[in-house]
Amino acid sequence: MALNLEKSAAAFAEAKQYIPGGVNSPVRSFRNVGGTPPFITKAKGSRIYDIDGNEYIDYIGSWGPMIVGHANDEVVAALKEAVDRGTSYGAPTLLETELAKLINQIMPSMELIRMVNSGTEATMSALRLARGYTGRDKIVKFEGCYHGHHDSLLVKAGSGAATFGVPDSPGVPSSIANNTLTIPYNDIDAAEKIFSEVGSEIAAVIIEPVAGNMGLVLPRQGYLRKLREITTKYGALLIFDEVMCGFRAALGGAQAAYGITPDLTCLGKIIGGGLPVGAYGGRRDIMEQISPAGPIYQAGTLSGNPLAMTAGIATMKIISREPEYKQPDYSRRLTIKTKQLTTGMEEMVKKAGLKLQFHQAGSMFGLFFNENEVYDYATSAQSDQEAYKIYFHSMLEQGIYLAPSQFETAFMSGAHTEEDIQKTIVASEVAFAKVAAWKK
Repeated sequence: MALNLEKSAAAFAEAKQYIPGGVNSPVRSFRNVGGTPPFITKAKGSRIYDIDGNEYIDYIGSWGPMIVGHANDEVVAALKEAVDRGTSYGAPTLLETELAKLINQIMPSMELIRMVNSGTEATMSALRLARGYTGRDKIVKFEGCYHGHHDSLLVKAGSGAATFGVPDSPGVPSSIANNTLTIPYNDIDAAEKIFSEVGSEIAAVIIEPVAGNMGLVLPRQGYLRKLREITTKYGALLIFDEVMCGFRAALGGAQAAYGITPDLTCLGKIIGGGLPVGAYGGRRDIMEQISPAGPIYQAGTLSGNPLAMTAGIATMKIISREPEYKQPDYSRRLTIKTKQLTTGMEEMVKKAGLKLQFHQAGSMFGLFFNENEVYDYATSAQSDQEAYKIYFHSMLEQGIYLAPSQFETAFMSGAHTEEDIQKTIVASEVAFAKVAAWKK
């Protein structure tokens, strides 16, 4: 039965008159799957609700930040108190230090932390810092890894294994893109090759240690450790973009899950309970080069905003709280729930006679309509996007809200219940059966 999205369709048409494409971030437009994006009016726990009165179990979670669920009672209560004290000061607060201390306790590699306003701002600032610290201009990024929409990283690869960047969007100067080298993710030979050629010119390697923007792709065994060795050898910085996988691949992020210490780490809105915020941090000697401690300039009027800091403190306390007697910690509980969901959905895939791939990293999970034994950016074009459209809309009609692209990652929250998981598994049986029927 098709969803009633009459009000959302009208809202979308009106939005297009005032907002480019009707949305303020491209993936929200449903361009990859077609149809009308539901316009959301509220959210609570594991559920979101649209203006047409439809209710969904949400596995997008504002693209990851809602790790404790929507409108968590503790977070909301803290925010209500904070609002009465003012929404922005443009001056130092105790809140900024408290959140920085909480993050440092969870991620010790972040010895000094600078708050910013988004993940994009965090990666942009970290790259400027890396260039200023090393005195080098070139950076290395990886195919399929997304680090925000600033010029240095809106760059795609050419045809070779390791190539100079080509602008991926109009408006990105070639002179900037030329300093960005792009190599395949999970290909250590390509990394060794590019460093052997121009290693003395490379300021930093920036990577999603668990890739979440080509769908969920895990690093191969030993891959991150080898990158750490190569960057150390050539004097380049290793930057982990943990905007998505921070606090999700493990409580301490992918760096804890894989036992790797990066030089710098970038975090996103999860540290603000979903409010606009980001952060970058790392080794003290590097971070002390940031103004006003050092000569490398970076600033932000709303950085350390008291509302974002308040929501972040509440969220970090919830996920790092001492476990109850004989109970696993918060992160492990999420991992177990995520595994329960993916295992159940995999059974429905087999029942439908399909061959698909599921990946999981802590409370992150991904599904690929791709029959290759190994899924990565190079094989993503072979994914059956038409099959995903059928699956996606069937799930949406049954009240399951997933990313409108198979090249995005899904997220579990602490608010998801056993009932939510079972309902999702049952819905997937229907959706996979529709895909199987279409394939015939």
